[in-house]
Amino acid sequence: MNLCGNKDEQSEKISEETNMKKQYPAQTETLLGRLHLQDKHQQKFSPSDFLQIGPPVKQDHETCEKDIAHTFLHRLMMLDYRARYIPVRQDSSEVSHSYSVETDDNDLDALFGTTVDSDRSKQSHVHPMDVQMAVFHCSDSFFKQYMITKLSQCQYAVPLLVPDPVTMYIECPLWTFRQIKKTWKITSTKDKSDIVTMKSMPICNAETPMVSFFRLGSLSQSKSQLMNTLINDRHNTFFHRNCQGSTKSRHLMDGVAEIAWYCPAGKPNDAFTDCIAFCNLHGDALLNEKQREILTEKSSVNVVLVPTLEKGDKSSAVISVLYKSPKPLIILIADNDSGAVQLTKGKYKMGLKDRSQSDVSEELKGIIRHILSGPHASFQLETMAEVSGIRVDENDSLCQKGKSPAEGIVKLLQGMDGLKIKDTFLQCQGQLWSKWCKTNKELYRLTGHIEREKSEKEQQLEQIRQDQCKASCSELMKLLIESLSSLKSTDREYFLKWTQILIDALCTDGLSSILQSYDKKWSEVLALKKKHDKSDQLKVKQTELEEISTKLQSASFGLEHMFIEMGQIYEAHKSLKKQPTSGQTDWSKYPELAAELMISGHPMELMDGDAGHVPLTWISSLLDEVIKKLGNKRVFVLSVLGVQSSGKSTMLNAMFGLQFAVSAGRCTKGAFMQLVRVSEEIKKDFQFDYVLVVDTEGLHALELAGNTALHHDNELATFVVGLGNMTLINIFGENPADMQDVLQIVVQAFMRMKQVKLSPSCVFVHQNVSDISASEMNMDGKRRLQDKLDQMAQLAAKEEGCDAECFSDVIAFDVQKDVKYFAQLWEGSPPMAPPNPGYSESIQELKTFILSKASQTEGITLEQFKSKIHDLWNALLNENFVFSFKNTHEITVYRTLEVQYGDWTWTLRSNMLTIENQLYNRIENGKLVKIELSYLNKEMSETYTEIKKAMTKHFNDDRDKEMLVQWKGRFENKIKEFHDDQLRGVQRKLDEIIQQKKACKKLDEKKTEFENKLLTKSKDLAHQLKGKATKEEELRKQFNTVWTDLCCKLTADIKPIEDINYEEDQSAILQVLGFECALIEKSKISGSYKTISRFGDYSHYVARHNTGQQVNEKKRDRSSRGKMSNVVRYVSSFFQGRFPYEEQQQIKSLIDDVEQQSLDAIKSKPVTIRGYNPAYLQEVAKTAKEKVTEFESTRKYALKKEFTVDLVLFVFHRAESWLSESHKKFKESNDAHVYVESKKEQYYNIFRSFCKGSSSAVVFGELICEKLKSSTVEAVCNQTAIDLATEMKCSFPAFSGNRLNLEKHVLNSLAEKEDFDGFITYIRNPREQVEAFIKDEVQKYISPKQRVKAQNVLKKNVKHIKQLVSQALFDATEKIKTQGGDIDKWVEQFSSLLNDHLTFDTICCPNFSDINNFDFLKEEIENGLKSIMEEMSSLSLDKMKEFRNTPDQILIDQLCDCCWVKCPFCAAVCTNTLADHSPDKHNVPFHRPSGIKGWHTRNTDELVIDFCTTSVASDICFYPHPDSKETFPYKEYPKAGGEYATWKITPDESKLIYWKWFVCQFQQQLEEHYKLKFHGRGEIPSEWRTHTKEEAIKSLDEM
Repeated sequence: MNLCGNKDEQSEKISEETNMKKQYPAQTETLLGRLHLQDKHQQKFSPSDFLQIGPPVKQDHETCEKDIAHTFLHRLMMLDYRARYIPVRQDSSEVSHSYSVETDDNDLDALFGTTVDSDRSKQSHVHPMDVQMAVFHCSDSFFKQYMITKLSQCQYAVPLLVPDPVTMYIECPLWTFRQIKKTWKITSTKDKSDIVTMKSMPICNAETPMVSFFRLGSLSQSKSQLMNTLINDRHNTFFHRNCQGSTKSRHLMDGVAEIAWYCPAGKPNDAFTDCIAFCNLHGDALLNEKQREILTEKSSVNVVLVPTLEKGDKSSAVISVLYKSPKPLIILIADNDSGAVQLTKGKYKMGLKDRSQSDVSEELKGIIRHILSGPHASFQLETMAEVSGIRVDENDSLCQKGKSPAEGIVKLLQGMDGLKIKDTFLQCQGQLWSKWCKTNKELYRLTGHIEREKSEKEQQLEQIRQDQCKASCSELMKLLIESLSSLKSTDREYFLKWTQILIDALCTDGLSSILQSYDKKWSEVLALKKKHDKSDQLKVKQTELEEISTKLQSASFGLEHMFIEMGQIYEAHKSLKKQPTSGQTDWSKYPELAAELMISGHPMELMDGDAGHVPLTWISSLLDEVIKKLGNKRVFVLSVLGVQSSGKSTMLNAMFGLQFAVSAGRCTKGAFMQLVRVSEEIKKDFQFDYVLVVDTEGLHALELAGNTALHHDNELATFVVGLGNMTLINIFGENPADMQDVLQIVVQAFMRMKQVKLSPSCVFVHQNVSDISASEMNMDGKRRLQDKLDQMAQLAAKEEGCDAECFSDVIAFDVQKDVKYFAQLWEGSPPMAPPNPGYSESIQELKTFILSKASQTEGITLEQFKSKIHDLWNALLNENFVFSFKNTHEITVYRTLEVQYGDWTWTLRSNMLTIENQLYNRIENGKLVKIELSYLNKEMSETYTEIKKAMTKHFNDDRDKEMLVQWKGRFENKIKEFHDDQLRGVQRKLDEIIQQKKACKKLDEKKTEFENKLLTKSKDLAHQLKGKATKEEELRKQFNTVWTDLCCKLTADIKPIEDINYEEDQSAILQVLGFECALIEKSKISGSYKTISRFGDYSHYVARHNTGQQVNEKKRDRSSRGKMSNVVRYVSSFFQGRFPYEEQQQIKSLIDDVEQQSLDAIKSKPVTIRGYNPAYLQEVAKTAKEKVTEFESTRKYALKKEFTVDLVLFVFHRAESWLSESHKKFKESNDAHVYVESKKEQYYNIFRSFCKGSSSAVVFGELICEKLKSSTVEAVCNQTAIDLATEMKCSFPAFSGNRLNLEKHVLNSLAEKEDFDGFITYIRNPREQVEAFIKDEVQKYISPKQRVKAQNVLKKNVKHIKQLVSQALFDATEKIKTQGGDIDKWVEQFSSLLNDHLTFDTICCPNFSDINNFDFLKEEIENGLKSIMEEMSSLSLDKMKEFRNTPDQILIDQLCDCCWVKCPFCAAVCTNTLADHSPDKHNVPFHRPSGIKGWHTRNTDELVIDFCTTSVASDICFYPHPDSKETFPYKEYPKAGGEYATWKITPDESKLIYWKWFVCQFQQQLEEHYKLKFHGRGEIPSEWRTHTKEEAIKSLDEM
């Protein structure tokens, strides 16, 4: 049925057309309704609707009519040409059944009748071409272009002229052709030989002959079918009536003109020798007059099919016009059986009746060949824009808005040599970028004066960046950025597509000729290689090939190169921190522009293929912007690897609809990344939001050769394998020999991932397999692949220095499931072969498999992906990837875990401190005489259970739980150990207090006796003097007289405890050890012994004497000096010039060891229980002397007596404060004289009160208040210490993080103060400096200037204690009032209520037995309590120092319980929060120049300025020990064993400004301290001196 028509002179045609126009919209609406597309006619399909991951497409299943459009598009995306032939399942409601339940006669009626047939015809399924055209009409221009490109790839004809289904206006969808590229080979004869020339270009630009086919009237023969035989008789290029699924009811195709191209392969059996366009007007050309006119005008040859050729026939007028036209004409007559007849020149007729189609086809081909061999008109698609009377989609205002700026860009390039475009307009890449990359890589291959060399290289890098900045103002980039910034999203999309289209058109010719030269030269090289020709000719040809390759690289130009330029401009300006100047675009906005493009589906370059480098700064900023716009989404990273031209990009395109940026004539270069959204339909099945695909250039790329190629391939493979959650390895063909090199590279990459604890999965894809259905062949192929992989695994293991017997030792791999076989891509020989349907089935199976595996993983966040890029690339820059790899995300997760661990342990510690306080009070109150571990366990159980729950939640629910699991067991054990240690520690402390209490039992009994006597005596004296003495002086005098006498009587038989005479004891002990008085006195007067641990030089302590062995050492040293010129750590022969650095270190270690052992020994003594004893000092002095003697026995020199004296005095000095404080506590607790004297003021007040006539209740109240005062002060101070420590631990930045965070604040503090002595302490003994920092910060926090918060904590505790005491007063009084009792009972009740909170001395109640008004007593105590509490509220926080708990000590116990191991090279301290973090190695984010701790060059006074993080990336060596004969390369430092093997020191590209500033700032002090110089090899690079203190402090944020 013909539904389209145009105006005609004849009235019946006008009438017919009018009727059609009325019917057409209604029929279109019905069709769209059946396909469920009625909404899409307004709200069009866009690429984003389909370029996402949705449910799998059903293969070989009937589809509902409502789903057919979507199924068609999904299949088309996967290059399945069977998308046109989708079986439709009719819904029962839609099908009309003419069933009858009557007799057999009715069945016969139905059989011979026509009703059923007509019913069924009405209900027939939608015509396949109606589905295609309905979707076309319901798509936006971008999706139309995508769809038409896919149809062309499937070797289908595509619409050239399309009537609008509503308005009937004719449109030429020229825009949709813009991405179609065709390649063909032209055969021409020259000198009797055939010459084949390859052409490849966008089809819009191709000038080809066009053969147009029309039908005039109705025919029984199929015009489309006949055309197919001319183009490809094995494929239905044009859909025809005999195709599967065809129906009579075709609605949207009438009036559509389709076009297809025949592309010859340059072979003898080609139908035509050049590319020819074939155009097919569907429907009756009599009715579609406008289309007919356009095509006859544009075509080179017109072919007309008519039912008959008679004058007066409807078609005769049209044929007459065509016959008279100069255009060649071929008339095919349906009712004529004659062969081809030439009527006049260029005019032919031919009969079709009773003739085989193949005969007609061959004859027709011959005629067309003959016509086209002479002069003929050419057709170019672009000229369709000039046709009047039709609408061209490219004239749309949006399209033109995008085209206009694109033309502006291309206008700049026109007329230029293609090889010079990039050098002229994109100068930041090319030479400058390559030079920067080369110089940057050299930073990891340093030799000689490495820090100076490194500094020079960094200056070179900066200069290149300066040059890039100067070159960054090209007109081309200005136009690009302005357009990207100003255009709206749709306009911008047009702009980008137009830019690429126009650039490709511009570069096509130049690239084609270079590619042809390349192919020719490559063939010559291959021919010589096959002959095993090793002559100079091969080298010449290879050189020529390299030159052509360089040309090809220069001539390749596309949008991707402009994006690379954007990245380089950004990196250059960012590294120099330059601000945009007038005339420049704002470079800081570039990442945002690129992020918008990436989110909208554009691929972005990850690794520059030309320079072989990852622009980290650009990629990081780009991903930061993506994260800003999308959020930190989770992505599943799919990496793809394979040999060049193995169809990787085609496969990804078919699988995900990806369009990787490839400029004309080039394969993918480097690595590109593209985001593919997971559709809402299936998002619930996945834990990620996007698949991020990383496509790469081919391994073993043809344009790269030799070792460079191998290194590049290894680098690329390791990089993308490391990035991917899954790696897809694409292998072309089945020959294992061809796979070997690729497999070796890939297996080695997986081996490296295993060593750095990354575990991607992998899938192998064999493309171009001849028979994928033969399971036996597949099994054999898998077996061979498995053998090859195992073999490669063993080779890779040997190379990487680890164990692996088979591939499954390297990665989880199942050869049965993880190997996929793909049919060959083309069904026949290109360029006319359509894609193989088996290929698209394989694509769907692979996609389903990948998504199935992906659904079992969480993927990674975009932040993690960004970190991975950094980690992998930084490690790859070094020669040893595994050694250099640093997993930033893992480090971040671990550091967060450390913070959590700190919080968990703090919760346990603070709870334990509270329990300890309560139990201490009970012990002091005599209510507890034994501490059971089980009781402590019970008290802690609730908190411990909560912590265990919090741990479980953190490990199970955290978004990084997969990474955290590796530490779960270790941290659970650490928390248990910490909990158990806390219990045992508190038990031990409280047991000591119980022992002390027992030791003081006699004195405590005496204290009660003293108190009774003192109270009685005071009371008696007061009664005697009552009313006689009223003046204060008189009272004081009388009391003093009696008090002195009473004290003498009370303590007459008790000897006072003496104070320590420390000075005398020290001298006496040293004399006993055999040291002269004069020597001892000299050391004491000097006082230098106090800082012996911080000395930079110990040579003055050494008694120098040579031995024969040492002379030999000298000789050996001289002979080896030349060989070891590149060794930095030297063992000096003794006393030749300087005392060697290594020996200085040994003496330092001796001092540290003796100090630590001595302090541990002293602190283990029961001084607080039994008091000080000189024997304690004697013991440590003797041990110190023995240690010195033992040390000397292993050295080749002796130490002077002065050293031992200074060392012993130093130990005494370090122990003095602890011994004095402990002895003072002992004396206060055990000396009766001190105790009695301490009560004088208290009993004077009682005496005075009695004198003034106060009642017993008043005096007793005062006595109670006096006792409460001291105990409440202690309770408040102890609790405030815990609370202040908690406050600072939780809110103070230095204390609220992990160990590394504390380190950062310590270094910040040292820099702010510019405290050289503090720095030396930190370098020498980091823990000592950290403890000093904590004390200093606590002191600042409680100092008068900043005490508001701390005072509030104190007030809170005072208020709490007041409430406790007030409640106890009330409860005790109420109980006595209700239950009866005397003052003894009241005191007992009152004190029992405060047992857990306060220490409460016994009170002598018999002296107050007359008290019976307990309410009055309560009031008196409350009144006294008010003044106590007021006084306590303004208590100095320094008072805490007098009691058991101090906030600084609590924080030191918490924060310093960590690792303190120092780097064997530079003495930087390990920053792990766990003291024992095995099996993790020691590490620190910032190392420093070794000279900071006194390292110097052998036999010189030159301090070393090399950072060990630079050294481990260099080619220099070191001696691990003073007496080592063997050196080790820094790159292999763990092989030195011992302490070296326990450290992980990774090469560091950061500038480490802090320690550079330190060396420059304190150069003079360091030189004086070590008696060495920063000169010669240790000369400080000038660049170091440019850094300020502010920059140094800021650089700590990088830690």
